Amino acid sequence: MDSAALLTDLYQLTMAYGYWKSGRADHEAVFHLHFRKTPFGGGYAIACGLEQVIDWLQGFRFAPDDLAYLARLPGNDGKPLFESAFLDYLGRMRLEVDLDAIPEGTVVFPHQPLIRVRGPIIQGQLLETALLCLINFNTLIATKAARICQAAGGDPVLEFGLRRAQGADGALTASRAAHVGGCASTSNVLAGKRYGIPVRGTHAHSWVMSFDDEEAAFETYAQAMPNNCVFLVDTYDTLAGVRKAIQVARRLRQRGHEIVGIRLDSGDLAWLSAQARKLLDAAGFPKAQIVASNDLDERTIASIKQQGGAIAVWGVGTKLVTAYDQPALGGVYKLAAIREPGGAWQPRVKLSEQAIKVSNPGIQNIRRFFRDGEAVGDVIWDESHPAPASWVMVDPADPTRQRDQSGEVVHEDLLVPVLRHGGLVYGRPALADIKARTQAQLALFHPGVRRLDNPHQYPVGLEAGLHERKAALIRAARHQAPQTTPEAP
Repeated sequence: MDSAALLTDLYQLTMAYGYWKSGRADHEAVFHLHFRKTPFGGGYAIACGLEQVIDWLQGFRFAPDDLAYLARLPGNDGKPLFESAFLDYLGRMRLEVDLDAIPEGTVVFPHQPLIRVRGPIIQGQLLETALLCLINFNTLIATKAARICQAAGGDPVLEFGLRRAQGADGALTASRAAHVGGCASTSNVLAGKRYGIPVRGTHAHSWVMSFDDEEAAFETYAQAMPNNCVFLVDTYDTLAGVRKAIQVARRLRQRGHEIVGIRLDSGDLAWLSAQARKLLDAAGFPKAQIVASNDLDERTIASIKQQGGAIAVWGVGTKLVTAYDQPALGGVYKLAAIREPGGAWQPRVKLSEQAIKVSNPGIQNIRRFFRDGEAVGDVIWDESHPAPASWVMVDPADPTRQRDQSGEVVHEDLLVPVLRHGGLVYGRPALADIKARTQAQLALFHPGVRRLDNPHQYPVGLEAGLHERKAALIRAARHQAPQTTPEAP
């Protein structure tokens, strides 16, 4: 792919220059990418975006035109922001990092490292912005899709948000991530070509409106595409449109073809779908599917199903591809350990007035424990220390809450090798396999964790030794920091 090393924030480059200028570029560092809260008020998220991360990393280099652009950037004094020797250094740079990641389609939770980067600090710093960009949006959309598909209860969900997406790149990313999350197909033809996602679509209101008569519009379409007939019936009067679609379906059957179904795009979808189902069944078309659209999301779909709606296929666009009720995941990328060449690892922790923003130190991994085939708890632990004799989990929000996972003999570590010394060592799975992984992963968790609202909180915590080391780092850092007293009101 073309060079995309400049897909970054300027402050990553200014820090990189500082590392290089101070002789610290080759200090080894470990960074972790994680999010702090589950999106949409739910109980989990679906990891997604690793495929795009790999593509970007494999093309990571500063091309001559990148360096020429950077050479033209001025500092506040009007002189070049970067000296030429640093730009030459960037031009020679090749990735040397080790990168570990949680595979796409894995169920994940707050504070767990989705990606771990270990290598020269200058390189780990330069990767931050792009990794966040690629993982945040993908994970957000895959999670939204999983929730929508869960609400649909096994009915196929069609993603058709291209026209409402945040630009062409956003549309393609959303189509792929929605498929990872469980959507059966997309209306986005380029996404179908690029990723192998099944594509679906028939006609819009404009087709019907271009004719003087609605039934003539259906008949003409049936003659043109007899093997793709889903008639949009709500242009004028929905139930009248259903009756006209039935008339055309009868003539279509006489010619040796079957109507696929009808689509409802407005009105009371629960009531209209039930009435349409009666009409179709009475006319001898019990297999004709009722497709519904119209600003759907997981809660609307769940409500329609609870009301007895007779919808078989759900078309979801705007509120899926734009993550309508939560436009950002809020993932972060934090330094967790550093060492000089030949030295020992020094853990690092970021403090905050908000407990949720205090970072975890060390070289982290996540061990997931299982009982009778069900996931029962995740422990974040530090690989720079020996594995503990007993796996005691400490709740980071309440250290008095602890549980011993040692009795669970079945476990797996979630991070897997992706890059070693900059080279790809990961077998990239097919998209269909990633989608299947999502469904298999969701099945590992108690239904309460998957509830759309007020979900059960799945146990995730720090390994007891890591918790103690983190607490000691916090105490030491706060002891060093100057104490401030709030001003009186």
